[in-house]
Amino acid sequence: MSFPELPQPAPGEVLLVCTCYEDGRALWGGLLDGIGARRDDDGLALGDGGVRLRTVEDSRWHYLHGGNIPALVPDGGRVPPVVVLADIPVVYGGDGPLLVDLAATPGRGVRVPAARLGEILADLLGGVLAFDDLVRDMDRYGMYQGDGGRPAFPTPATTLPHRSFPSLPATSAALLVRTCFDDEAGWQALLGELGGTDTGGWVGADLDPDEIDEDHCPLTALVVDDPVFEGLRPGQVPALVPPEEHSTLVALADARTFAGPGRPLTVVDLYDSPGQQAVLPCGEVGSMACNLEIANMDFHDFVAEAQ
Repeated sequence: MSFPELPQPAPGEVLLVCTCYEDGRALWGGLLDGIGARRDDDGLALGDGGVRLRTVEDSRWHYLHGGNIPALVPDGGRVPPVVVLADIPVVYGGDGPLLVDLAATPGRGVRVPAARLGEILADLLGGVLAFDDLVRDMDRYGMYQGDGGRPAFPTPATTLPHRSFPSLPATSAALLVRTCFDDEAGWQALLGELGGTDTGGWVGADLDPDEIDEDHCPLTALVVDDPVFEGLRPGQVPALVPPEEHSTLVALADARTFAGPGRPLTVVDLYDSPGQQAVLPCGEVGSMACNLEIANMDFHDFVAEAQ
């Protein structure tokens, strides 16, 4: 499915994009009331910070994910620093709106309290806050300055020069992406622990369902072993996932994988707070993928809280 491009916002204007529809009708939940905006002929005015929201609707954006937003920015125009999404967690879960970065690390996202949207956008546009500040101060639910506890493994902010990566393979299953190439023996050992790869480059694809322990579901994932992805960071992942067949999750085999016990993988959220990370022993990632696929658990359920 192809998504339409976003409209070009006016200076000082931020797009508020609806990505949840029913029978072609845009669903906003309680967001438009919760943000405390004043309606006028030109859109929504937020607080006293001079920020204006432009609500945009198109049912072809239904179930659009934050990581797919950068590809919809029109070529040749001014790239806005941020876009706000009213997505399924907003409409049906009452979560805060999702801010999607388009400047520093395009595609990563952070949720903010609806009542503070105007304040936070004004600080972002005015240079008082950077998107990295939002990322550093997320709780384990992906909420900026939320009260859900600090994650034990905070998602790294952008500290390296911007680097382009190719798109990841399109699959509705999970992806296992190697991002560290310093330990070939460790990489082969990791693949062995996950059951080895088949001729198509998958781990876990040929397992006998009758031999699977339901409490310790093995990981079924397409393996991406290409040095072009060396150094890929969690926040850069969501924009690389093709929207046509959106992956359940992306697990990174990074430097931590080959240095710590249990061969931990860095799993990247692609839905609720794109780019947020959870660090799990490799043997637990399969159960995570299964629970996310059937919506039995949410990504934040796997984000360990700092003690």
